[in-house]
This record gives sequence, C-alpha cells and structure tokens, in this order.
Amino acid sequence: QMQLVESGGGLVQTGGSLRLSCVASGYTFSWFAMGWFRQAPEKEREFVAGITSSGRSTNIAETVKGRFSISRDHAKNTVYLQMNSLKPEDTAVYYCAARIDGVDVTPTTYNYWGLGTQVTVSS
Repeated sequence: QMQLVESGGGLVQTGGSLRLSCVASGYTFSWFAMGWFRQAPEKEREFVAGITSSGRSTNIAETVKGRFSISRDHAKNTVYLQMNSLKPEDTAVYYCAARIDGVDVTPTTYNYWGLGTQVTVSS
C-alpha cells in the first residue's frame, strides 16, 4: 500500500502563491507517475498537473498553465505543486495521486490518493 500525505494548503489573497507538497511512503516512489487534482464544492474532481515517474515530462492543465508547475524530488519521496498568481477560482481541496503507468488526466486511473489539503483564495 502506498500512503500519500499532502501539506502546504491555506488561505491566500488573489495574486499570491503557495507550494503544496505530497510525501509518499510504502512503495518505491520512482516507480510512480504522480498527479495533482482538485475538487471544489459541488464540482467534479479535475486534473491540475502530472509528472512522469522519471520527472522528465510534465502535463499541466490549460486552466492553470503558466501559473502552476509540478516537480518531484526522489531523494525526499516528494512531489510539489507550485501555484503562482492564484485566483479565487483556484479555491478547492487539492489531492495528490499516484499511478504505475504514465500521467493521465482521468482520476479513476490512479491507484493511490492522499486525503487532500484545502486551498482558499480570497478576492
């Protein structure tokens, strides 16, 4: 079983920045592609960003492209989501997820999930 624990969420003003972290344990971190998803109240969970197991390739959703970036540190078993120029519509619970194959935008294809961290952007 793989455990994922997110941190770094909080309340920030429009235009501010946050960096989310997700620490993985239980399985070899470098085997897994990692994704960040978010879910706002009464909305479906949506893909935000993904990174391949090697870290050489990333996929960023169009809604956040140019503002968010994803990276990973294999020495720390951690994947990061850097969020800049935050907007109120970025308010959501942010989840990290892991899957053995490459990055995918569909949440149901991921095998492991964290419990999420709340991000609130005030206007």
